[in-house]
Amino acid sequence: MNPDLRIKSKEISEDSKRAPNRAMLRAVGFKDEDFKKPMIGIASTWSEVTPCNIHIDALAVAAKEGVQASGGAGLIFNTITVSDGISMGTAGMRYSLPSREVIADSIETVVGGENLDAFVAIGGCDKNMPGCLIAMARAEVPSVFVYGGTIKPGNLNGKDIDIVSVFEGVGQFNQGAIDEQELKKIECNACPGAGSCGGMYTANTMASAIEAMGMSMPGSSSNPAETEHKREDCHKAGEAVFNLLQKGIYPKDIMTKKAFENAITVVMALGGSTNAVLHLLAIAKAIGVDLNLDDFIRIQKRVPHIADLKPSGRYVMQDLHQAGGVQAVMKLLLQEGLLHGDCLTVTGNTLEENLRNAEGLVEGQTVIYPLSKALRKDGPLVVLRGNLAPSGAVAKVSGLKMTSLTGPAKVFDSEEEATDAVLKDQILAGDVLIIRYEGPKGGPGMPEMLSISGILVGKGLGKEVALLTDGRFSGGTHGLVVGHIAPEAQSGGPIAFVKNGDSITVDSENGELTLHVAAEELEERRKSWSPPPLFKKGVLGKYAHTVSCASAGAVTDDFTEEKEAVRL
Repeated sequence: MNPDLRIKSKEISEDSKRAPNRAMLRAVGFKDEDFKKPMIGIASTWSEVTPCNIHIDALAVAAKEGVQASGGAGLIFNTITVSDGISMGTAGMRYSLPSREVIADSIETVVGGENLDAFVAIGGCDKNMPGCLIAMARAEVPSVFVYGGTIKPGNLNGKDIDIVSVFEGVGQFNQGAIDEQELKKIECNACPGAGSCGGMYTANTMASAIEAMGMSMPGSSSNPAETEHKREDCHKAGEAVFNLLQKGIYPKDIMTKKAFENAITVVMALGGSTNAVLHLLAIAKAIGVDLNLDDFIRIQKRVPHIADLKPSGRYVMQDLHQAGGVQAVMKLLLQEGLLHGDCLTVTGNTLEENLRNAEGLVEGQTVIYPLSKALRKDGPLVVLRGNLAPSGAVAKVSGLKMTSLTGPAKVFDSEEEATDAVLKDQILAGDVLIIRYEGPKGGPGMPEMLSISGILVGKGLGKEVALLTDGRFSGGTHGLVVGHIAPEAQSGGPIAFVKNGDSITVDSENGELTLHVAAEELEERRKSWSPPPLFKKGVLGKYAHTVSCASAGAVTDDFTEEKEAVRL
């Protein structure tokens, strides 16, 4: 063959190597000009399984429009959600906390696998928010979080009601205080539309914390779900993430130790959910910030509780929105010297710069108290320690008149057994109700126990019985309840060795949780104890075998440290 006729091989350029990638993207609508733009993801948690997320598909589109308007190429993708309110009191609740890890893993996987340059994440139900923030910490690309927003309050007989009203209604019905028809009315009127549960429960707590941390747009955490404000939040987030990309601002630049302290401060001031402790510890672990229970104790002592919000107060998140919102509360706290104003935020400005021209609280509002007339002089989220919880436990004491109790233990190895005993009137005023083997490993999944706590309140025992568990409580729970007891029973924590009739003291004022049994006796009980077998199947099996202690955030990627270190 004539050498001159041979086809000479060409060196393939880097741009040419990308041709297959571009071909795939052309199929989803990319044009030539889009390949010159940064690819920015929109992580949507849209789902029809819960009102918290039913509207997020439209919000994701709004965020994409903000990205496109700024010069980015937007790509929407989805992740999962589990409805805590629907799964509460069922075996499904064991999947709730593990869903936080699934959400984080899946978002990190898409962002990394598709080589996205930045992303916006939009969350609704409780675990969406920490799941999204953990993913942002791991993905290490510019990112902004948007809260899907709170639900409107339901209304019955001229009074606002919500999902917690239904759980408490079950207890009232069991007690004979209301009939089945009245319970049905509560059920049918509690949740009137889209959005997350309305009180200062876990979703609204975490949304507020994330705004305080600087990872969401100013004012966005208290904007209700079904408003134009919420759509604007998403559009602005799309613009903001493009700005962060241009300026080279990453999550690690925003989620600093000071930023976490701001988040804890706002949670304390608002009287947020105990779950905030668990989630903030997990997010801090993901971003590499040294945060522990001692930080919560330190901030709790200096930040007053000033918000009259449910579950212990009168108002819901929509009322706070109308009173000026979380941003107005932050402005007040900054003026009082309780926030770090020099923290960077997703606007590219500092917290102080964001708040400088923000509106304050609406004149005449009654949701937020002046600091001089605070509901408590310190925060309502209290860390307890003692020989029953060497690694710590968490209680929410807002609205409590009885802050300590010493009584006999009534011990149950599952929530189902304990609930049955409550409904059969086997739990009496003065009892200390213990529910164990419900921790991260033992549950598995550390289920929330709004159902049983709501039934206790409905039966008039909410102020007369202490409820202790190595599991969790919903943000809607109130009463003398202590969760996150660590080490958990499954790991051989002292809660595993409690017997019926043992005397226990719960003292939330002094942060003490004491089992009045001699150390020698506990050691004898330990010798005759062996842990139940861990769950070994599917998602819950993976979770049970990898999850860390609750006092370390119940994370599943802690491979470098002892997971169940006991504080002695």
